[in-house]
Amino acid sequence: MSGEAAAVLLRHVSKHYQRGGQIVPVLSDIDFAIARGDFLALMGPSGSGKSTLLNLIAGIDRPSSGQILVADVDIATLDERELADWRARNVGFIFQFYNLMPVLDARENVELPLMLTSLGRRERRSHAELALEMVGLADRMDHYPNELSGGQQQRVAIARALVSDPTLIVADEPTGDLDRKSAGEILDLLEQLNGELGKTIVMVTHDARAAERAHAIRHLEKGELSALEQREVA
Repeated sequence: MSGEAAAVLLRHVSKHYQRGGQIVPVLSDIDFAIARGDFLALMGPSGSGKSTLLNLIAGIDRPSSGQILVADVDIATLDERELADWRARNVGFIFQFYNLMPVLDARENVELPLMLTSLGRRERRSHAELALEMVGLADRMDHYPNELSGGQQQRVAIARALVSDPTLIVADEPTGDLDRKSAGEILDLLEQLNGELGKTIVMVTHDARAAERAHAIRHLEKGELSALEQREVA
């Protein structure tokens, strides 16, 4: 796949951490591309480096070496302010434990990423309400996290990820804290965002049922990436 056709392109990416005088390798010479509009699942045992890889793609962490192109931007070359601006415009985050602010209602939680933009208060509110409608929570906008079920809280988190119309959505174990029914509903929603809105999604998961919803699966083992496992898309 050419760089022009890719939403995400990694070239010879490695990552290590230093603990005292010891260097701990996490990822080793990773090369791969994710097409625009694709839905990729990253799988692997605990400690395999999959969340580290997701954080590198999202610009939360930096590689020790190599190049990461996302939305045609070499994010490894950006300084901290540029990287924060880039994340706000291009990446939507979905986490296992929702990461909602308990003192804010659903609408206010979804508005948070827009605080980094030039939108006025009325525009932010309108965007947040539209995002909540898209995830089926039009009747829960004024509810606080402790008034919502786990599945509803994750829907708020997905609305928050969508509200800035990002290029890329990254999801770290988005169904890991949900019962099977709620997990299925969240995966249905991710498939809808991918299929109907064309969002590029990269999802870390240990759940084979969740991974089956993706177009393709890559496995990480001891910091090395397996061959692409392509899936049939209905």
